[in-house]
Amino acid sequence: MATIHPTAIVEDGAQLGENVTIGPFCYVGPHVTIGDGTVLRQRVTVEGRTTIGRDNVFYAGASIGCDPQDKKYAGEPTRLEIGDRNVVRENCTMSIGTVQDVGLTVVGSDNLFMANAHVAHDCRIGNHIIAANNVAFAGHVTVEDYAIVGGQTGVHQFVRIGAHAMVGGVSAVLRDVPPFVICAQNPAEPHGLNIVGLRRSGYSEKTLRALHKAYRTLYREGLLVKDAIRTIREMSETAEEGQEQLRQFADFIEKSERGIIR
Repeated sequence: MATIHPTAIVEDGAQLGENVTIGPFCYVGPHVTIGDGTVLRQRVTVEGRTTIGRDNVFYAGASIGCDPQDKKYAGEPTRLEIGDRNVVRENCTMSIGTVQDVGLTVVGSDNLFMANAHVAHDCRIGNHIIAANNVAFAGHVTVEDYAIVGGQTGVHQFVRIGAHAMVGGVSAVLRDVPPFVICAQNPAEPHGLNIVGLRRSGYSEKTLRALHKAYRTLYREGLLVKDAIRTIREMSETAEEGQEQLRQFADFIEKSERGIIR
């Protein structure tokens, strides 16, 4: 059974799971579904066609399922889907999608969004990511699993940030960030591999050496991107360990439409 504070408003049609907590002065719209154990602490707004999984926590002032900040949006019934066990701190905003994309914004599971982070329309946010204070993901951004984005960083529309990448604070990310790479500055530039993060995630030293060689191939040997991709694929066929990660690295670069950071 849900616990709803007397000052909260939960519209007819909202679906609340078991042990959901709706705190003081919260608002839950009529098209919202909230999974078991999720907590809205106080002054949280959840509106739009929003589905939230289980055991999430939303802190004061969060605005979830808000209309896209897009002048083309005309009230279409687009959606926001959020997974499980996310922590969404004070004043974060997450928008529903737009019909110019597939009409859906997706946030995965086990993520931390620090205060004032923004997830715009049509973003695809993976799992286990950290978005520090005041990070802004513009529309149509993709962030893959275990990426970390430092505070005050802005990420341009349609940019992709690869798995296990790390973006330094106060950066402007205008192009795709390959997986496993550290970048920073305005505009963001590559600064090596996310060695500490990869070790914490259990990557072996042999895999790290293989990725370091791939990084040098891409960024230090003066090759055209297409030639670097071919070389990295050849490396993946002979590497003692890290074959999957090398293929992941090459695949990401090859699929880049905006181009990668350089």
